[in-house]
Amino acid sequence: MAIRVQEAAFDLGAEVQDFATAQTQAGAVVNFTGIVRNTAAGDLDRMEIEHYPGMTESALTAIDAEATKRWVLKDSLIIHRYGILRPNEMIMMVATAAPHRVDAFEAAQYLMDYLKSRAPFWKKEFTTDGAEWVDAKDADEDALLKW
Repeated sequence: MAIRVQEAAFDLGAEVQDFATAQTQAGAVVNFTGIVRNTAAGDLDRMEIEHYPGMTESALTAIDAEATKRWVLKDSLIIHRYGILRPNEMIMMVATAAPHRVDAFEAAQYLMDYLKSRAPFWKKEFTTDGAEWVDAKDADEDALLKW
């Protein structure tokens, strides 16, 4: 189980390959990658993500530990970036490894749902019209109800 909160970009192909290759007792590896989505108007210049070191890692560790209790996981990886990110840049990734695909898929979805709504990251979008903080979405909160 690994958690990395970093400013630097990551190599998705290398991360997934390294994670999958390290699995000797898993029959399934699932990965999800989030990218910075441009606005509907296509005018996003950048997104700035803030976090509190220590607090963020602690929260992600707790989310990951809960997933490990709920599903049979052999390994997991969470990478989340902070700082200035541009449209189409990778913002985060989750990978899970389990003996069977259902556990790998469900654990990955659980991690994503909780990262989206409970991880202590604050996002501000900068467009041609100015800047504003990204509000929590009802759909993200609703996604937690299934867990």
